[in-house]
Amino acid sequence: MDPQLTEVSQLFERFKAAFIRNDYDSCANLLSQLKVLLTKFRSLPPLFENTPNAINELLLAREIYEHAVVLSVKIEDQDAFERDFFQLKPYYTDAGSRLPPSPQEYPILGLNLLRLLVQNRIAEFHTELELLSATALENPCIKHAVELEQSFMEGAYNRVLSARQTAPHETYVYFMDLLAKTVRDEIAGCSEKAYDYLSIDDARQMLLFSFDQELLEYIKEEHPEWEVKNGFVFLQKAKESAPCKEIPSLQLINQTLSYARELERIV
Repeated sequence: MDPQLTEVSQLFERFKAAFIRNDYDSCANLLSQLKVLLTKFRSLPPLFENTPNAINELLLAREIYEHAVVLSVKIEDQDAFERDFFQLKPYYTDAGSRLPPSPQEYPILGLNLLRLLVQNRIAEFHTELELLSATALENPCIKHAVELEQSFMEGAYNRVLSARQTAPHETYVYFMDLLAKTVRDEIAGCSEKAYDYLSIDDARQMLLFSFDQELLEYIKEEHPEWEVKNGFVFLQKAKESAPCKEIPSLQLINQTLSYARELERIV
């Protein structure tokens, strides 16, 4: 085997061993080294040179970037996810015809759709969706993200939250939790506009919590301006009403008449 390929393979084995024992700091350090070594392979994107070990190099690089994407989810780094996903994507598209299918392709594509949904990047969500094949759209990982987007757009927030229990892959839990927070923030914002106060029971049901303690923790962390008192949640604290500014109607009438006279003079 080519010495460079051997070096990358051995380092990747160390990465996978660290990944299994949840040593994510070591994983991050090893991943940085792996990415530097991969730049020496001219068979990889964007060059795609037909070198003697091209297929093996492409397969190894694809697996490394797949692990990088999953690592970014484990360490909850959305920026790293985006970078690593776009480095991985050419292996599914441009090199897809040269390589056997990866079992991680659809779970990772579904993860990316879920990330776009969490970040409220709906236009990009649909752009990515249109690039997928009919076979991909039937995959449970892709269908899960599509159904979530439909529920979110319809305002069926209870379906969005319950979908966490049916996530098709363990890596989806991180984005599902973020989506749940997005949903609750949306409901909370609407509630502030609609109500001055709610009973704790009503607020808990509206924000889709199972227990009062979950509601109280959410209020403490996300809405410290709300006040919990005597079994009620006061969404708007009493504020000094700002004095209403009077509209200078007489002045406006005079100005309008003045403009009309000037226009008449011009015409």
